[in-house]
Amino acid sequence: MKKRMFATMLAVVTMATALTGCSTESAKKASDGQATTTTAQTEAKTEAGSSGAETTTEAADKELKTVSIQLDGSAVPYYSPLYLAQENGYFAEEGLNVEFYYAAAADIVKNVAAGNVEFGFPNADAVVAARAQGIPVQVVHTTYQEGLGAIIFGSESGIETPADLKGKKVAVTSLGSANYFQLKAAMEAEGLSVDDVQVEIVGTGAILTALTEGQVDAIVFSKLRTIELNNSGYPAGEIVCDQFLPSFGNVVVAGEELTKNDPETVDGFCRALNKAIEYIIDGHTEEAVDMSIEKYAPTFAEKRDVVVEILNDVFIQTLWQSDYTNANGIGASNPEKWQALIESSKEMGNIDEVFETSELLYSPAK
Repeated sequence: MKKRMFATMLAVVTMATALTGCSTESAKKASDGQATTTTAQTEAKTEAGSSGAETTTEAADKELKTVSIQLDGSAVPYYSPLYLAQENGYFAEEGLNVEFYYAAAADIVKNVAAGNVEFGFPNADAVVAARAQGIPVQVVHTTYQEGLGAIIFGSESGIETPADLKGKKVAVTSLGSANYFQLKAAMEAEGLSVDDVQVEIVGTGAILTALTEGQVDAIVFSKLRTIELNNSGYPAGEIVCDQFLPSFGNVVVAGEELTKNDPETVDGFCRALNKAIEYIIDGHTEEAVDMSIEKYAPTFAEKRDVVVEILNDVFIQTLWQSDYTNANGIGASNPEKWQALIESSKEMGNIDEVFETSELLYSPAK
C-alpha cells in the first residue's frame, strides 16, 4: 500500500498462481478453532440422536465438506457471526465444516485467487484493487454495508467538520493506507486539500496513544475505537468517512473457479452466515460474544462489555444492516454503491481503470 493504495499488494498477488498450498506457516489457524470444530460436530450428532429434530438430524448425517476461510488480522469477537455459524451448526446444515485461518489482507486476496483457501474476509478496497488487475476474485457476501473509517478526535477539541482540521496534526498509519485516502476525500469534500493538515504517520499500536496524549489533534482509524476510547475514560467524537469515500469494510470473497464450478458451496456458506447474523440481531449478542471470547479470542475477556456495546451499536445498526439489506437481505451487494467505490478508487489513483460491478459481484444461484 504505497504509491497507490494497494500497489504492493497487487505486485504480490500476481504471483498467486505459483503457490502450491496454504500451509500453517503462511496462514495461521487458531488451535481453539480446530478443537471447537470437532466439538460442534459431536454436539450436533448428539442432539440429533436425542431430539430427532429433522434439520439437525439431516446436518449430522451429512458428509460434511471441509472448507476454509482466511480472516483479516487475528481472532477477534467481531467475527462472531462466522464463529457462531460453525458452533451452532449452521454451516453443518449446509453440508460444510469451516476452518478459520488468519492473515493480512494482501495474503487473503492472494490465497483466495490461488485457490489455497475457499473464502476470504478482506476489506473491500483490497478486493477492488485486486479485481482491477484482473485477479479472479468475486464478492459473494457484502458483510459490512459501509466502511469502518472515521476521523476521531477529543470531544473538547472543537472539531465538528473536516474543515476544522485545517492546520492541525492528523495521524494515519501510512500514506498508502485506506485511512489516508479517507482523510484526503474528507478534506476535498470541504474544498480543501490533504496538504491543509499536518499528516503524521503513527503505527497501529501507537495511534490511539498519540491522540489521548495530545501528540496529534485527530486520527483517522476504525470507528470501533471511538467507543473503546469513551469507555476507557477519554471522551471522543467522530466523523464517519463513508460519507466522503463510500466503502464496505470487510466482505466475503471467493475465487471465480469456485463461484462458477461450485455455487452450492458458495450459497450454502452465505446462507449459514446470514442465519448467524440474524440470530445475533434477534437478541443474542451477549451469547455470541461470550462464545467467541471463550473459544476463539480469549484475550478479549476484559473487553467483553465493550465488545457487546460495539456489536449492538455499530455492527447491528450500521454494518450488517442498511436500507439495501432491508430490501434485499443480509449480505446483499448494492451494485450502485460498489460502482461508486470503483470510480472513486480510480479518482484517488488507487486503480488505473474502472470496471463494471458485474465482473466483481457474485449472483447467488436461483
